[in-house]
Amino acid sequence: MALELHIPPCIHNPPHHFHPPPPDKPLRIQIQGPLESIQKLLPHTSWHPIKPFPQPPGLLLASLTHQKLYGKEGQEHAKGTPIGVTFDHLVPADDPDPEILAISIVEVDHGEGAFANKHLLFPVDPAEYTGKLVLAVPKCCQAKKGSQDRPRWNKSVAERDRKAQR
Repeated sequence: MALELHIPPCIHNPPHHFHPPPPDKPLRIQIQGPLESIQKLLPHTSWHPIKPFPQPPGLLLASLTHQKLYGKEGQEHAKGTPIGVTFDHLVPADDPDPEILAISIVEVDHGEGAFANKHLLFPVDPAEYTGKLVLAVPKCCQAKKGSQDRPRWNKSVAERDRKAQR
């Protein structure tokens, strides 16, 4: 049985300007996490570690994430990452450096949520998630800030696009 992706509301007041993202704002969204957690979201698909993108789980993860963020399916320009996906929402094709929303899927089933409680800015009760939800948290609500996310992910997407054109 597939578990539901859960992106909690922003803990900041006022909320971070991309959490939740405005529906009319162009944004590159990157979501990644442990394969074990992704398989809980998409149990009837398999992620092959060496096959090229697009793989079915990558496209499904992009669509699922888009639906959670915007209330509708979508996977505009989805690109694969090792265990995750990067996709664009309303980003013009000629924009090499769009804003980034980096989301981490956090495994809470092991160690009584110790990893989540160490790396997130809010307490996590594993009983709220185990067997029910898969927790996905934008960087603004994590202890580790992602100041390098924008250049890193935009460079990664540009590199993949160049390789695809060859």
